Amino acid sequence: MASSASKSEVQPLMKEPERLEARLKEIPPEPGVYYMRDATDQILYIGKSKKLRSRVRQYFNGHDTRPRIQLMVKQVTDIEVIVTDTEAEALALEANLIKQHQPHFNVALKDDKKYPYLCITWSDEYPRIFITRKRRAGKKSDRYYGPYVDTHLLRSTLGLVKRIFPLRQRRQPLFKDRTCLNYDIGRCPGVCQGLVSSEDYRKILQKVAMIFQGRSSELVDNLSGQMEKAAEELNFEHAARLRDQIQGLQNLGAHQKVALPDDTVSRDAIALSADDAHACIQLFQIRAGRLVGRLGFFADAQSGEPGAILQRVLEEHFQTVDPVEIPAEILVQHELPDSEMLADYLSQAKGRKVTIVNPQRQTKAELIEMVERNATYELARTQKAVDRNNQAMQDLAEILDLPELPRRIEGYDISHIQGSDAVASQVVFVDGLSARQHYRHYKIRNPEVKPGHSDDFASMAEVITRRFRRYAQAKARGEHIRKWHESSVLTRQSSAYSDFPDLLMIDGGKGQLSAVVAVLKDMNLLEEIRVVSLAKQREEIFLPGESLPLPTEAEQPGVQLLRRLRDEAHRFAVSFHRQQRSNRMRRSRLDEIPGLGHYRQKQLLATFRSIDYVREASVEQLADVEGIGPKMAEQIYEYFHPSGDEGGAETA
Repeated sequence: MASSASKSEVQPLMKEPERLEARLKEIPPEPGVYYMRDATDQILYIGKSKKLRSRVRQYFNGHDTRPRIQLMVKQVTDIEVIVTDTEAEALALEANLIKQHQPHFNVALKDDKKYPYLCITWSDEYPRIFITRKRRAGKKSDRYYGPYVDTHLLRSTLGLVKRIFPLRQRRQPLFKDRTCLNYDIGRCPGVCQGLVSSEDYRKILQKVAMIFQGRSSELVDNLSGQMEKAAEELNFEHAARLRDQIQGLQNLGAHQKVALPDDTVSRDAIALSADDAHACIQLFQIRAGRLVGRLGFFADAQSGEPGAILQRVLEEHFQTVDPVEIPAEILVQHELPDSEMLADYLSQAKGRKVTIVNPQRQTKAELIEMVERNATYELARTQKAVDRNNQAMQDLAEILDLPELPRRIEGYDISHIQGSDAVASQVVFVDGLSARQHYRHYKIRNPEVKPGHSDDFASMAEVITRRFRRYAQAKARGEHIRKWHESSVLTRQSSAYSDFPDLLMIDGGKGQLSAVVAVLKDMNLLEEIRVVSLAKQREEIFLPGESLPLPTEAEQPGVQLLRRLRDEAHRFAVSFHRQQRSNRMRRSRLDEIPGLGHYRQKQLLATFRSIDYVREASVEQLADVEGIGPKMAEQIYEYFHPSGDEGGAETA
């Protein structure tokens, strides 16, 4: 069999018109899903269409002038298609494939942690309910509601819900063998001690979920029926609890009435406002004439026409909700490119007809205008923050004489108490905003740094060595680090160089800076990495090799940006240091028990939560802990209760 050319030798289709035309003719004019692949066989983009051939051809005929699409098309070396029976099937298949492969050029919505979600962890035996800004691709049964624009309203709603329904209040039990105050006052059903079954507790959570699904009216009707039944059965105590829950729910939804002629119809209204770079999208959820949720999304304004952006938002949003949450009517600001396909898909998922309407006048059009105004206000607020951050980065670039804006800045700090529990922090700002997903902390390994002897210079040198070791190794192999980093940023593709910083900020003065410079010089990276230090007392900026600080003002935007980075690095380092010190202090008394190693200490603390509860435990309770047998349990008990100690009063 003759050998074929390797994938890396395959030319993009744009450079081979005959092969491109032949491939396009092979694509059937039917509904389905298409893949775009590059020379390394990576999937660049996944899309769907009711007519595959004509949709794919549009990418290559030059009609789509979006920079993102043009960049993608230049890399396409192969096209694959999957034909489906209906457009709705194509939409569902596209959603599953995007989740599975996560292509680079399918990222239309920006997950910048701007808006929070509400999460219910149905995967737990006793589910938790909490607010988070990070939507994790974790267990499939866990549910996220949002993202919510009004954070204050979300928190107050959750607080009211926890007063209306008895819910699990803590992630971990406060006590090992008894309930806490929350149980005594009726705020918790006794989850930690198993006083409520998992099945009964889930029934409570299902009622709570209905509130965040916009089904409060349905929940009130259900509870009213249960209350009447309890009263008929003379179970007045249960009826009174249900009455209080109904009153709480009615108070919860007593505001934000939206005037519409048909209050019984559930509907969503979606609109956007955009500038040259960003598009802010707002989605209002209206149930029984009341505004029950206001969700927010951000997208790249260059990713498509307004109607296409709205369609992508709706597709991604409804892929993650339960069918019962899909409204009967969706009002849109702009005509959607594939509204019929989306309506068919939602109708099949809901089990009843869903209509998508672009209202032009009267009450529904006024509702769309209200949603658009809110999107405009949110865009202006975001743009103000973006402008402020850009101004700070521009000022910092001028101060440091940088050739380009420092998009990714990393800050480092050391924390310890006289050498004990020494740790370091790495915090990252991207475009002037904290990017917590890139934060890291380090435990200092240097044996010379120990209680009674600290060395911040050596600690900082160790951290920088560990952070940039792989870059030094890459450069030693002859790779062009900054060139490949800039290429990965341009193509928006992750690579080994995606996290290469534009600037390092060291918390400290000339001493700390000199230690870092010496390390980077030894690693042959000093020419690749720009580094400065910020001294605490006078907020002075020092450059490598300069004895005097740069002439700056403390209130300059660029200096303020470095100060925010420095303060965040300090906070992150101190919090990790306190955690390490707390863990050590909890273990310190257990270290004195002969034969009780680190693993057994860990098991004891995981079971009893604190030294005090270990001391109060009986021999039998201690022996029940994994890894602690009867003999070791006797030793632990004897340590805390020495022979002859009858528990009498202590003497001075």
